Amino acid sequence: MIRHPNRRRGRVAAVVLVLLTLAGCTLAPSTPTPPAPTPTATPKETTVPTASPAEIAAQERLALMTRTQKVASLLMLHLPGTDATALRSFVATHEVGGLIFMGDNIGGSAEETAALAEAASSDTRFPLLIGIDQEGGDVRRIRSDDGLSALTLKDLPAAETQQAFTVRSELLVRSGMSVNFGIIADVTDNPRSFIYRRALGTTPAAAGERVAAAVAGERGSVLSTIKHFPGHGAASGDSHTSVPSTDMSLEQWRAEDAVPFVQGIAAGAPVVMIGHLNYTAVDPVPASLSPVWHSILRDELGFDGIIITDDMLMLRNTGLPEFQNPSENAIRALAAGSTMLLFVLGSSPAVDGVDPTALIADIEAAVDTGRITEQQIDDAALRLLTARFHLGIDRDPLR
Repeated sequence: MIRHPNRRRGRVAAVVLVLLTLAGCTLAPSTPTPPAPTPTATPKETTVPTASPAEIAAQERLALMTRTQKVASLLMLHLPGTDATALRSFVATHEVGGLIFMGDNIGGSAEETAALAEAASSDTRFPLLIGIDQEGGDVRRIRSDDGLSALTLKDLPAAETQQAFTVRSELLVRSGMSVNFGIIADVTDNPRSFIYRRALGTTPAAAGERVAAAVAGERGSVLSTIKHFPGHGAASGDSHTSVPSTDMSLEQWRAEDAVPFVQGIAAGAPVVMIGHLNYTAVDPVPASLSPVWHSILRDELGFDGIIITDDMLMLRNTGLPEFQNPSENAIRALAAGSTMLLFVLGSSPAVDGVDPTALIADIEAAVDTGRITEQQIDDAALRLLTARFHLGIDRDPLR
């Protein structure tokens, strides 16, 4: 059933707020003790931060979860088709935290797609994160979306971008989606670039202004995702089949390709997708597997929301020997600091070579050996549970 759009906007706005403040509370500075207090001196009160209802609910749920369930909650997977029973069984079996809807999951109408999304998520208190790539134009899983795309928006005032993404997000709400992997923060002025037609600007300033406008347009409807950090424009090539590489320095990145991400984060984007992109002067491994780039995103850019990887199977599709083990790639991404792993799976392990049960077990084994800490798993699971709780509250009583 479809949730009331205005109520959904309130829920998603709350998710955005809590993701930006989840770990941002600190104790107020303590008052230095006077050298010789008098017997009548009264110590000043120290303000102790209190957890929000969403954080409390998430902490309570986390305390009841096994480690296997926590690890599973960090996965966003795909199952082809529009069979609601199969999709619900898939979720119940693996207890994942999210699903990505591809073109093969889209029904004939928004209502049919919303019904499928609703059927997949049996936990009404902590509903699944349902993601979709809905940029408009070349990349749109819901084909009825005929709104303006980046190819046109980059030449129009930023207000047009905000309006386009407002309308797009309303379609996604009607279709039961809660996360849009739809805002390109990459920047390039090269028409031959893989990402040119999808980029919102040909200069850092122009792209940044439109990225911020797109985030504003989606605010309160779906969780906006800006991608592909640290930027696909500088790294030539298609990351679906290769690891695009650039020798751009960190200083140049800060001045150029970082700008749209900084603007999008400042506008309140609650999700950043990290790409399989290699900035060799910063770290010799792809950003999705790089503790250095995760640290830059968290500590330098101040992002405290959900970091989700691009499709992890893209690494294997490069054909490079070091990326042929999907479980190893997943372990490295979580160890580096990702919150959630995205796997666009086929219909069965025989098709794509990835068994979710085995993947979860392999990640757990990495915790046992110390490659990933228990705290990393708990922190990521808590962040996701908090977001999911906000999506589940204030449901429309008339539905």
